[in-house]
Amino acid sequence: MPLISGNLSHFANPKSDPSTRYSDQQKDVLSVSAAESAITDITQWPGYEETPLLSLSDLAHASCLGKIWYKDESKRFSLKSFKALGGAFAVARQLQSILSQRHGVTPTISELLSGDWKSQASEIVVTCATDGNHGRSVAWGAQMFGCGCVIYIHRDVSEGRKEAMESFGADVVRITGNYDDSIKIADAEAKKNGRVIVSDTSYEGYMEIPKDVALGYTVMLSEIVSQMDGEIPTHVFVQGGVGGLASAVCGYFWDLWGDKRPRFIIVEPEQANCLQLSAQAGEPVVVDGELETLMAGLACGEVSELAWRILSNGADDFMTLSEDAIPATMKMLAKGFEGDPAIEAGESAVPGLAAAVIARSDPFLSDVLSLNENSLVLVLGTEGATDPDLYEQLVG
Repeated sequence: MPLISGNLSHFANPKSDPSTRYSDQQKDVLSVSAAESAITDITQWPGYEETPLLSLSDLAHASCLGKIWYKDESKRFSLKSFKALGGAFAVARQLQSILSQRHGVTPTISELLSGDWKSQASEIVVTCATDGNHGRSVAWGAQMFGCGCVIYIHRDVSEGRKEAMESFGADVVRITGNYDDSIKIADAEAKKNGRVIVSDTSYEGYMEIPKDVALGYTVMLSEIVSQMDGEIPTHVFVQGGVGGLASAVCGYFWDLWGDKRPRFIIVEPEQANCLQLSAQAGEPVVVDGELETLMAGLACGEVSELAWRILSNGADDFMTLSEDAIPATMKMLAKGFEGDPAIEAGESAVPGLAAAVIARSDPFLSDVLSLNENSLVLVLGTEGATDPDLYEQLVG
C-alpha cells in the first residue's frame, strides 16, 4: 500500500538544460549578490529566528530515497508562512524609496522600526490582492513599519484568513471574482487612490516591486544552504502558484551552484496549473475558470512574467497533484511518520512532499525524474496552520 495516495501528471520541460548558464537577464530578476541586502535587513526584524530544516529520515527510508529535507516555515515569525519574508520586506523597501524621494534622506530599517519616521510613513498606503498569506505579510509589514494598508481578497478566501489580516490593522475588501480578478481590482483602485501596490506577481508595467518580494524569500534559501552544511540536494520539489516562490528557489540555487544545481520540479493543483500549461505551450498562458482547489495559496491562473524568465528554462519538470493527496499528507506530518518529528503543515505546504513520495512509488515517474535510493530531496513546507479552522477540518 502506498504511503500517500494521489494522482500525478508529468511534463518534462523541453527547454531545460542543467548545463545552461544562469543568464544576466535572469540575474536581473534575482541573484545571490542582490539577496545580501535583504538578508541583512530581515535578520534585524524583531522576532527573527532561523526556521528548522528537518530531516525526515524514516519517511525517506520508507520511500526508498536517500534523504528528505523539509524546511518548516510554520515557525516563521508569528505569521506561520514563508510569505512573511517577502511582502513585509517589499513594504519596507517601498517606504524607504518614497520617503527618500520626498525628504531627500533614506531611512534605515532600524529607523523605521523605532518609529523615527512614523508621521511621514503614516501618509503612505500599501495595497495588494491575496489568497491569504501574502496579504498577511503586507499587512504585518505595514503595521511594523507604520503605514496604511488595504487588502483585496477573492470570494474563496476564508474568514479566518480575512480576520488574520484585519488583526494587523488592514482594511480588507472581499470581491466576488477569483484571485486574478482581485489583482485587477487592486491595481485599478491603487491608481485611483494613490496607493502603492505590493504584489507578489508581476505583469506588464509592474515589474520592480515583485523583485523585492522574491528577494525576501532568499532569507529562507540562505538558511537552507547553511543548514545543509555543504550538501547539495539532487531534487527540489516546490509548489507552483504564480511562480514567485518557485522562481526564487530555482534562481537562487542556480546562481549559487551553477551546473551542480538540483533538478527543479514544480508541483501544482490539477485545476490551477498555469505553469505546466505554459511550459507545454512554450509561453505563458492563462487558466480560466473557478480554480477550485484545497491548496488555497496555489489557486492561481496567471503566471508572473518575472518568474517565467527563470522558470521557462530553469524548471526541469512540471507536475500536477490530485486533491486527495493533501489531507493524507497533512495528517501523516501531524502525527509524525514513525520516528520523524510531528509537523504542523497547511494545505499549501505539502504538495512538494506529496509529489516526491508518490512519484518515488511509481516506477515510471521514478525513472523519468531520476529518483532512486541515493536521491537527496528538498521540499519546502511553506506554511503551518494559517487557517486553523480548515486545518482542523482536514487533519482532525
